[in-house]
Amino acid sequence: MTDLTQAEVRARIERRLASRHRKEKLFRGLGIGSIAFGVLAVLILFTDIIGKGSDAFVQTAIELQISYDPAVLGIDTVDDASLAAANFTGVIRQSLRQRFPEVTGRSDRRELYRLVSTGAPFTLRDRLQADPELLGQTERVWLAADDDVDTYVKSLAESREGFRGRTSDRMADWIAQLRDSGELKKRFNTTFFTNGDSREPEQAGIRAALMGSLLTLLVTLALSFPIGVAAAIYLEEYAPKNRWTDLIEVNINNLAAVPSIVFGLLGLAIFINFFELPRSAPLVGGLVLTLMTLPTIIISSRASLKSVPPSIREAAMGMGASRMQVVFHHVLPLAMPGMLTGAIIGMAQALGETAPLLMIGMVAFIVDVPHSITDPATVLPVQIFLWADSPERAFVERTSAAIMVLLGFLILMNASAVLLRKKLERRW
Repeated sequence: MTDLTQAEVRARIERRLASRHRKEKLFRGLGIGSIAFGVLAVLILFTDIIGKGSDAFVQTAIELQISYDPAVLGIDTVDDASLAAANFTGVIRQSLRQRFPEVTGRSDRRELYRLVSTGAPFTLRDRLQADPELLGQTERVWLAADDDVDTYVKSLAESREGFRGRTSDRMADWIAQLRDSGELKKRFNTTFFTNGDSREPEQAGIRAALMGSLLTLLVTLALSFPIGVAAAIYLEEYAPKNRWTDLIEVNINNLAAVPSIVFGLLGLAIFINFFELPRSAPLVGGLVLTLMTLPTIIISSRASLKSVPPSIREAAMGMGASRMQVVFHHVLPLAMPGMLTGAIIGMAQALGETAPLLMIGMVAFIVDVPHSITDPATVLPVQIFLWADSPERAFVERTSAAIMVLLGFLILMNASAVLLRKKLERRW
């Protein structure tokens, strides 16, 4: 009877162990499946972005024989006033007519002129301004093609017909002639990195948005890091533990979870409506992002201060150091790696924000590159938002390419935070 009871107990234990092992395997499988699904989703996202955005780093260009004829340009000398009034468009059209002499009809010529970007005259103006000796001379120049031509040429690699869009059969024949003669090529798109925004996709670039992001982040870093570190030091090292400090800590933790658009509304009400600071300026954008990143920096800084062993404080005070000397000479240097990591993560979060900046007017169409924190500017996430809403097909690849640049900066900042922490962190 006793042996039978022991067998039943053993059988029950084995059944329970088997059930527990099945549940553990199921849970482990769910975890692995979740990770695999997340990795797959990220790979699909990156593949889609890179596939669409890689073409933006190359631009179709057409080589033309340009004659800087003073009669066509309507100028005799090269100076700022003459260049502003010069007829560079006529020079380009003359070159196209010479390249395709068989095109005679007015409608056909208007279509022929569409081969070249509307920004090509500015390229010739810059060349003539850099070298006034070109006036009256002839040279071969690579000029950017129109966005419809660029889209069609790039799509030819995917299919034999390509995406025509607004490209007619005659334009397709002209493009084929230029390509066969080596006068049409895809070149590295420097315009994407040197120009500001534009209504024409082939002239649009991210330089103004990059400078706007840089100036905005400089303002954010200059304000949020010292204020956040000072607040963390006071709350962790000096503030008495009572209801008021508990209330402050709860509010700081809650502010870290507040939607970012709320900070945009706060900045609109205080900095623009009350203090009347300029709209769409990196100064206001930096102030708004400072409010948004302060909770993150304060929380990470307090965690870094807590990680310093109490023996460091006790040893310093035992040697006769004052409270301030203990904090600034011993505790703060040891906690600084964690504080810097939190600051970099906060800056990465600020770099990718769009909603609060839309509320303060940084959605403006900005062509000129900002040079100060009070100049009108936009930032890279807002630039992506604007391009994503544009109807032209060529803006799709520009949008994806800008996302690639933004992701590159975010990955670089997060990697810097990890490396900095590993390099400076001390283990006790």
